[in-house]
Amino acid sequence: MSTWPNYGKITGPIVLIGFGSIGRGILPLIERHFDFDKSRFTVIDPVDTHRRLLDERGIAFLKTKLTPENYREVLTPLLTKGGGQGFIVNLSVDVSSLAIIKLARELNALCVDTVVEPWPGFYFDKTMSNEARTNYALRETVLDERRKNPGGSTAVSCVGANPGMVSWFVKQALVDIARDMGALDKEPATRAEWGALAQKLGVKGVHIAERDTQRARDPKPRNVFVNTWSVEGFVSEGLQPAELGWGTHEKSLPDIGRTHPSGCGAAIYLLSPGANTRVRSWCPTPGPQYGFLVTHNESISIADYLTLRDDKGQAIYRPTCHYAYHPADDAVLSLHEMFGAA
Repeated sequence: MSTWPNYGKITGPIVLIGFGSIGRGILPLIERHFDFDKSRFTVIDPVDTHRRLLDERGIAFLKTKLTPENYREVLTPLLTKGGGQGFIVNLSVDVSSLAIIKLARELNALCVDTVVEPWPGFYFDKTMSNEARTNYALRETVLDERRKNPGGSTAVSCVGANPGMVSWFVKQALVDIARDMGALDKEPATRAEWGALAQKLGVKGVHIAERDTQRARDPKPRNVFVNTWSVEGFVSEGLQPAELGWGTHEKSLPDIGRTHPSGCGAAIYLLSPGANTRVRSWCPTPGPQYGFLVTHNESISIADYLTLRDDKGQAIYRPTCHYAYHPADDAVLSLHEMFGAA
């Protein structure tokens, strides 16, 4: 039997919101790497397709859809019953990340999320402007909450594999490049030092390039949207405006590019859906490739994190940063059909 590293003890109840492909993938990781009381573990999802996996483990399952009207009533007793500090793992769609973060902090519970998810209706609201539907705008709501209510229990936003780990990979890449160039005096320890290192190395662009090489055994049926992870999640982000962190070296905006009137100012958006906007990129397995300029939080947060400003607060250095996503071939065909039928 494998021996897994243990990263600590979760002293209170655990609530896992969402039991789709990512939720089912994270469950064994929690089991392997943390000590916790299984009798205080609850999974919430509006469908019970995979309940068997929880029944086998003796983990409680609550078949319900969290809404603006019921989320406090549902979550509060689960997170406050018994001692210890509660822990929320939010892997859902159509459940407001900001609402969950606020409740968690009120209850002194820990919280981790992989995206800034809104309540239903946000992505397809025809009354909202393109600027208001961006991930930049969603990210600013979380940053605004942090500014208004500093301190308190820890809530980690937008940290999974991507966004999340890719930001750590960027730091490692900066260290590797600096070392190879003989330009590494010491490893940066602060945000300003990371930005200074990127500037010193002359980094102008960061591609978060991804290629999904999974393929199905059987051909995809026509007009059926197929994906290797959440179809709802991919369609939602794919129909948001394309977004990218905008470097200080860029001379002019694209014709369909727009800036934001407020916030950190680290990104722009395009008047085009991300999943219908192609960019050229590169991945180790296929080599050069087309990717889609799908909006992702790390496109904004990495550019923001590496920004250097002068004494007046004006940005003097920032790299351009964007996602370049090539989904599985069947998902590409699904996008082609979806946009063709629009």
